[in-house]
Amino acid sequence: QVHLVESGGGLVQPGGSLTLSCSASGNIFSIVAMGWYRQTPGKDRELVATVNSGHSTNYADSVKGRFTISRGDAKDTVYLQMNSLKPEDTGVYYCNLRGYATSSTYSALDTWGQGTLVTVSS
Repeated sequence: QVHLVESGGGLVQPGGSLTLSCSASGNIFSIVAMGWYRQTPGKDRELVATVNSGHSTNYADSVKGRFTISRGDAKDTVYLQMNSLKPEDTGVYYCNLRGYATSSTYSALDTWGQGTLVTVSS
C-alpha cells in the first residue's frame, strides 16, 4: 500500500504565504506525477498544480504566478509554495500520486492523502 501524508495547512491572512508538504511511503516503483488538488464545500475537487517525472508543471489559471509546485530531493515528496493568498484559496488541499507499484502496467497507483485545511481570512 501507498500512503500520502500532507502537512503545512493552517490559517493565514490574505496576502500571506503557506507551504504545503506531501510525503509518500510504501511500495512505489515509479512516479508518473504528483500534484495538489483542493475542495471547498459544495464544489468538486479541482486541480491546483501537478508536476510530472520530467519536472514539467501544470497550474490552474487561478493560481498561476502565485503558487509554485516542486518535487523534493527525495523523489517521493512534493511541495506547494503558496504566495499572495486570497480568501478564495480557502479549502482542503489534497495531495495525489500517480505511478506504479511494480514494473507491471497492471500495478497503477492513484493515491490520495487525507487532506490539509487552508483557511485564508482576516
